[in-house]
Amino acid sequence: MTLKEIYDLGIQMGIDADPRGRASVEKVLARRNKEFGALSKEKQAEFDKEELTNPYTDTRILFGDPAKEVRNVLAGIDIDAAEILLADRLNEKGANIDLVIAHHPNGESLAALHEVMDMQADIMNKYGVPINIAEGLLRERIKQVGRRFNPMNHTQAVDAARLLGIAHMCSHTITDNMVYEFLENLVTSREFETVGDVIEMLKEIPEYQEAAKGKAGPTIVSGSEKSRAGKVAALEITGGTNAAENVYERLSHAGIGTIISMHAGEEHLKEAQKHHINMVIAGHMSSDSLGMNLFLDAIEKKGVGVTACSGLIRVKRI
Repeated sequence: MTLKEIYDLGIQMGIDADPRGRASVEKVLARRNKEFGALSKEKQAEFDKEELTNPYTDTRILFGDPAKEVRNVLAGIDIDAAEILLADRLNEKGANIDLVIAHHPNGESLAALHEVMDMQADIMNKYGVPINIAEGLLRERIKQVGRRFNPMNHTQAVDAARLLGIAHMCSHTITDNMVYEFLENLVTSREFETVGDVIEMLKEIPEYQEAAKGKAGPTIVSGSEKSRAGKVAALEITGGTNAAENVYERLSHAGIGTIISMHAGEEHLKEAQKHHINMVIAGHMSSDSLGMNLFLDAIEKKGVGVTACSGLIRVKRI
C-alpha cells in the first residue's frame, strides 16, 4: 500500500464508524466546500484543503510522500521524537519501517484537536439532549481545549521524522470512531441489570483483559457493581476529548443511567456523581488500542507488516 492509500482507508473507515452516520458527515463536508468557495483568494490560500475531503482535523499525514510504498509500519498510541528515533534504530537492525503511525495527534493535528469536538453535540443529541442545548454546553469547552493546546510544542515528533526521513501520520478520531461503533454495537445487543454487568461485558474484550492484568482495566468510578445500570451509553469515546462537566445534568434528564468513558477528570466525575450517573472508565490506552487494532488489521490484510510500540496492546482479529 502507499502512504496515501493507508491514509484514505483510515478516513473511510472513520466515516463508516462515525456516530453521526455517513450521510451526516457528507453534509458536513459539503458545507465546508461551500464555505471554502465563498472565501477570498487570500483566505483560500490559508485554508487547510484536507478539510474538504477529510472531516477529522486530528487525522493527517504529517510527513512523507503520499506515493511512498509502505511495507512495514511502527504503530503506537503516543508517538514522540523518541519513537521516531526508535524506528530509525529498528531500521538499523533491519526492520525496514517505512511509516510511523500515531494514535494521538501531533503537529497541526494536535493544534486542531478541538475542531473535531463539535461532533459530540450530535452524539448527545442521539441520546436525547436537544441539539441547541448540546451545542451550547460544548461551546466554551471547545474554546477551552483550543486554548490549552495552542501553546504546546506541536511539531517535535514531526521535526524528528523529517530530519530522519521517516514517514509519519496520526489517526485519532478515525480510530476513536471505530471504538465507539464496536462498543455501541455491544451495548445495544445486550441488557444490563447492574453496572457490574457492564464491567463484565468490557472484560470479554481482549484489550481490556490485557489492561486489567496491568492494573489498568475497566473501573467503576461513579456508582458500584450493584448499582442499577439504567440506560447505558458509550458516550465519551470519540470527539477529541471529554466534553464540559456541565453535560451530565442534561444527560441525566435525558435518561442516561450509565456512561462508558475512556477517561474522565475529577470535575467530570464529581458532576456525574452529583447527578446520579454511573460512570465506567473503560481504560484509555486499552480503548485506543482497540480502535487502532481495527485499523491496523485492515492494512495488515493488504500485506503491510505491523510492529506495536508505545502503549499499543496489539490484538489481531484477522
